[in-house]
Amino acid sequence: MTKTILIATDYSLESLNILKKVLKEKDASEEQNQYNILLVSGYEMGDSIRDLLFTTKSTVFNKIRPQEFIDAYGIIKNKYPHLINKIVCDIFTGSFQRAFNNYVKAENIEEAYYSPSIKSKGKGKFDLIPYIKKCKELQSQEIRFEVAERLPERGRLAEVFVEV
Repeated sequence: MTKTILIATDYSLESLNILKKVLKEKDASEEQNQYNILLVSGYEMGDSIRDLLFTTKSTVFNKIRPQEFIDAYGIIKNKYPHLINKIVCDIFTGSFQRAFNNYVKAENIEEAYYSPSIKSKGKGKFDLIPYIKKCKELQSQEIRFEVAERLPERGRLAEVFVEV
């Protein structure tokens, strides 16, 4: 059986700790499910007609998602091939709870995971946590992990190999 999971991210390597922790728990539970994982960030498209007409998801991803992030989730995907059906990066561009609820319904999302230590910062990004908490159709869970202040791998691909 395939289930869909939403993980709120800001497309930093640190936010992949949520994915690692979730997959570690799913692996330990020995369920026979496979998961479609949506790594989603909130993104404010703006109200300029030019921006709305000519901005595509790929141009947004080129701005907010570093190459190290893509490489890192590829490594995680290779570690758990029996659990992961596919991983998809996406952005939520709505500004109302009803739009988020429709997004959840359209994507058949059953579970959502987030961490309060991951704050979406940067131009155009916004936090999805309030939307996730208010959505009644989702089973949401807060993931807590300790972030070491002096981590020599911080911001580099080697950060993926640090255990959470």
